Amino acid sequence: MDIKTFTSAIAQIAEEKSISLEKVLDSIETAIAAAYKKDYGEKGQLIKAKLEPESGKVKFWQVKLVVDKKMIYSDEELEKLKTENKEEPEKIRFNPEKHIMYDEAKKINAKIKPGKELNIVLESKKDYGRIAAQTAKQVIIQKIREAERESISEEYKSKQGEIISGIVQRIEGRNVFLDIGKTLGILPREEQVPGEFYRPGQRLKVYVLKVEQIAKGPAVFLSRAYPKLVSKLFELEVPEISSGQVQIKSIAREPGSRTKIAVASDKKEIDPIGSAVGQKGTRVMSVINELGGEKIDIIAYSDDPEKYIANSLSPAKVLEVKQLPKNKALAIVAEDQLSLAIGKEGQNVRLAAKLTGWKIDVRSPEEQIKEVKKEKKKVVKKPTKSKKTKSKKI
Repeated sequence: MDIKTFTSAIAQIAEEKSISLEKVLDSIETAIAAAYKKDYGEKGQLIKAKLEPESGKVKFWQVKLVVDKKMIYSDEELEKLKTENKEEPEKIRFNPEKHIMYDEAKKINAKIKPGKELNIVLESKKDYGRIAAQTAKQVIIQKIREAERESISEEYKSKQGEIISGIVQRIEGRNVFLDIGKTLGILPREEQVPGEFYRPGQRLKVYVLKVEQIAKGPAVFLSRAYPKLVSKLFELEVPEISSGQVQIKSIAREPGSRTKIAVASDKKEIDPIGSAVGQKGTRVMSVINELGGEKIDIIAYSDDPEKYIANSLSPAKVLEVKQLPKNKALAIVAEDQLSLAIGKEGQNVRLAAKLTGWKIDVRSPEEQIKEVKKEKKKVVKKPTKSKKTKSKKI
């Protein structure tokens, strides 16, 4: 065997498939053990191999479980099993290819104990038949494929919750498949932005939602609609956010239409809104362009609920906010600001409620006065009881 060529080939496979050298060697060792068993072993045997890449030598051994009489069924118990068909979970059926009695095992290894595995060294072989070689080939292919899938799964699991760049490869039904490097990512219909169109060759930034194992290997599910996609895009564009000087406290999104984010900073010298917007709006515009023109409102976070709610209804100017029971709030806005505060089809107030976690009712001062008068009318005075007058007979 040309050892130099062999080790070079192993290293090349590991590099091309992005899997560890140890896993490639393990695959080859499993394949050699399978070939050995095919030509020289017996059914039921557990044979393992150890390859030394430096020398090219292969060592073989058979693994047997050491058992004593208490651990296996007796002949009488086996006969009883045939009729009752009930087995004790702690006992095993003795197989000379898989098990070895404790007395015999001690002759090979004096320190061995029942329940442990005993390695019995086998004679090394160099010649293998065609069927054994074919078996080895199939095992290597299968093992390397499994290792490759595992490597891909681990890599993208580490990227879960991050954004990556992908190129649209094909569209099948409602799903869009993107080339994300070592595998294809799936952008399901429910994670797509309404009104957004995708075409093959288009490059997109996507959020890695989750990684699942399916029959064909790891499936990487992507999203364009997830709210955190917006916050991750801001992290890329705004150094103050990526460094932690500015924090995104909350985010509410209706994909393809509008997003509200609340920002804050612990440092007084930093303007969180100004940092997120950027000079002449360059930073926020980069995010808007990536999202296909989706509107973004950046508001200042506040620990004061009334101030926070007032800010959340931006761009409308709020005159007053009243806290009500059961996490409800009443926002009073000028008549000319009412439609702006509510938004088209109630979108602005709906997003404000999602952002703050409060149920917000928006009214003008005139509507509030009418509501107060209406409540007063509901308060009815209790009627006084009239005295019964007795009629006098004339």
